[in-house]
Amino acid sequence: MTLTLYKGQAMTLFLENARIIDPEAGTITPGNVILHDGQIAALGAGSPPKGAQIMECGGACLAPGIIDWGVKVGEPGERHRESFRSIGLAAAAGGVTTLIARPDTSPAIDTPEVLEFVTRRAAEACPVRIRHMAALTKARAGREMTEIGFLLDAGAIAFTDADHVTTDTKVLARALTYARSLNALVIGHPQEPGLSRGAAATSGKFASLRGIPAVHPMAERIGLDRDLGLIEMTGARYHADQITTARSLPALERAKKNGLDVTAGVSIHHLTLNEFDVGDYRTFFKLTPPLRAEDDRLAMIEAVASGLIDVIGSFHTPADEESKRLPFEDAASGAVGVETLLPAALRLVHAGQLDLPQLFRALSLNPARRLGLPQGRMAEGAPADLVLFNPDTPHVLDRFTLRSKSKNTPFDGARMEGKVMATFVAGRQVYGKAD
Repeated sequence: MTLTLYKGQAMTLFLENARIIDPEAGTITPGNVILHDGQIAALGAGSPPKGAQIMECGGACLAPGIIDWGVKVGEPGERHRESFRSIGLAAAAGGVTTLIARPDTSPAIDTPEVLEFVTRRAAEACPVRIRHMAALTKARAGREMTEIGFLLDAGAIAFTDADHVTTDTKVLARALTYARSLNALVIGHPQEPGLSRGAAATSGKFASLRGIPAVHPMAERIGLDRDLGLIEMTGARYHADQITTARSLPALERAKKNGLDVTAGVSIHHLTLNEFDVGDYRTFFKLTPPLRAEDDRLAMIEAVASGLIDVIGSFHTPADEESKRLPFEDAASGAVGVETLLPAALRLVHAGQLDLPQLFRALSLNPARRLGLPQGRMAEGAPADLVLFNPDTPHVLDRFTLRSKSKNTPFDGARMEGKVMATFVAGRQVYGKAD
């Protein structure tokens, strides 16, 4: 197969002999796809239209491009950790066609002016789509809500203080009430901040033996219960960014059954790693929330398979070497994950825990639906944001080959299966290699 990188104006492209993954229908079917004028023009076409460029896919999988919800970009304030250009190149190489960026920048994205700046910078430098979330409260300090209406007008796709949990319940209730009046989506980080403060691991025998400050899994449940109570009171639209413990699932299930407008996500690291991966204080495995017990990990996978948890994200958090090469308790939290999201997620497919349509329901379809985006579907007329990949290609991950400026991945040296062959945004190939 020859893959040519097409630049400039989108053209008619005939993708031949692909395995088409449709997360909406839950099917995998062999066939051809025509891309034209930035859209999927036809599925299952028998022959290419006159003048079309032909790409032989060789039976590789073709799926809607990944919408990665919860990505941290370093601009403004921490460009040395990640720029719009580096995150865009990493995303394209990982099959991510839309990034949903967090507002935990320096300064925070809490005014229309800052939002307009990052939107303009992203459009100039990034080869994939980026939409930005805005802060729910000014400076993410939890004391005064932002101008939600003006931020919506400036293009904010949702509102969150990321991992700064608002402790003043009255402030949060007011913000939720105002967001409800504007039909704005609010993203919560379900943790009880007092219990979670200073924690670097999940409480249990392992953390005790290692002497690592820890937090009980109930801190997540308590935080989620508080948020869901406020959602019931205000009627706001709500998404829990990361559910990581089995104790939280019954509350989430009840909220959905009771008709609350609630969805939830989970990070790929909490689906594929557990607390023992920390080993001998390996700081690349220090995350927020911390890695959980194996029973929790398996419960999260089951919740994704059933649809109780809606979205899988990388929660890409770049950190430089200096902030990670510290004692475990003092090291920065977070891991890069945009480029490793798909091969890590394919571990769940190879283990028989999810099938490919289920996986792309959580990676593409559900985030698009929740955020009101037209992407995420394999259907005629849908945007031609697609990823072509071979799920079985083996490789050993070398973190220094990652396109991200920061290299803090927990998968360094790991044996993985699955590689992206080409990525398309609006029908243009933004990533691809020739054999």
